[in-house]
Amino acid sequence: MATSTAQSRPRPMRADARRNYDRLLLEARASFAEHGTDASLEDVARRAGVGIGTLYRHFPNRHALLNAVFQEALAALLERSRELADAEPPCNALVEWLRALITHAGEYRGLARALMSVSYDRSSALSQCSVPLRAAGERLLVRAQRAGRVRPEVSIDDLMQLTNAIALAAEQSPADPELAARLLNLTLTGLKPQP
Repeated sequence: MATSTAQSRPRPMRADARRNYDRLLLEARASFAEHGTDASLEDVARRAGVGIGTLYRHFPNRHALLNAVFQEALAALLERSRELADAEPPCNALVEWLRALITHAGEYRGLARALMSVSYDRSSALSQCSVPLRAAGERLLVRAQRAGRVRPEVSIDDLMQLTNAIALAAEQSPADPELAARLLNLTLTGLKPQP
């Protein structure tokens, strides 16, 4: 018995549900920007003019909401990796992309910590952000390694953890706006093969 295509596709949202979903995302972005990623979900729901149950119907947990909020930034980072895919020299392309990752992870207080916490948890909704980022970064890393500019034992998981750690360190030192750049430069010297 064949399964119909209609059964495998999610049903489109009703207009009122779509409005609630969009308002929740808008308010979550604002709340995360103001209070960090640990912002009260009850406050997000209240600001959106819906009950907490409505928030949880759309986003079963905080990571699902974070995943939805960061889809725009994810798309931009993935697009940037495609633009850099053939850029020369390959190591500079990788470094530019790592800087973009650090900037993204530092946009919201607590985001770097959240990304670090799900780095090996494929069951988390937030891993829907990290999995495509890892694949995009891996392509740039492999090019730089093939060019002999990055040590072969460096993995994309290492680099993802490092970028999150740098963003987290910079978040903890807001009085030093150059800290992230300095830490990345320091890290990059350790990536190069030793003569």
